[in-house]
Amino acid sequence: MKVLLVEDNSRIARPLADDLRRQHHAVDVAEDGVKGWEYAQSTAYDLILLDLMLPQLDGISLCKRLRETGCRSLILMLTAKDTTTDKIIGLDAGADDYLVKPFELEELAARIRALSRRGVDVQPSVLVYQELQLDTQSHCVTCAENTMKLTPKEHMILECFLRSPSQVFSRSMLLEKLWDFDRTSGEETIKTHVANLRRKIKLAGGSEDLIQTVYGVGYRLSAEPLR
Repeated sequence: MKVLLVEDNSRIARPLADDLRRQHHAVDVAEDGVKGWEYAQSTAYDLILLDLMLPQLDGISLCKRLRETGCRSLILMLTAKDTTTDKIIGLDAGADDYLVKPFELEELAARIRALSRRGVDVQPSVLVYQELQLDTQSHCVTCAENTMKLTPKEHMILECFLRSPSQVFSRSMLLEKLWDFDRTSGEETIKTHVANLRRKIKLAGGSEDLIQTVYGVGYRLSAEPLR
């Protein structure tokens, strides 16, 4: 799933984002309501994890704004407020579910699975582009019908490409999406992962030109049929 986490407390956001990525979700993190709004306007998310108490734009206001503008993402509220009134306000604002802090990561994972089974508005679990196919549920990736074994970060980078096949991703964009809190990683890391992806695509029987370099900008999937 493509997940947006809107949480201003880095001590909560970091382990939560890391855990979601270990489950092979592609995660973006926004530290305030305004940035959360900007992210949601630029990308279609399957799920938005939304803290109630946020700087600049609170979670309830952001949730209402998203629904008023036609956002169909699943929204799960995360908050320390556990009164019935607070829950009703959140659900009435358009949230699909409500989880009270502190919570166990296993419970959140179960809530996400339950929400995803509601089904109709969640993006397809199998992403296909030319000779590539990625199953976001089983984490199986194939190229020319041959299975590819990818590292978690290679998997997430490829999922980014497949979810937005016409978009050009700069190294800094990919680094921001996948390593929000790992400041020791540099853009050369992205170059290495893309090179490994190309090599594995070729070994699986595909074309290594499926991932193209847009010189001076970044990477994108090939716009032309390869075969």
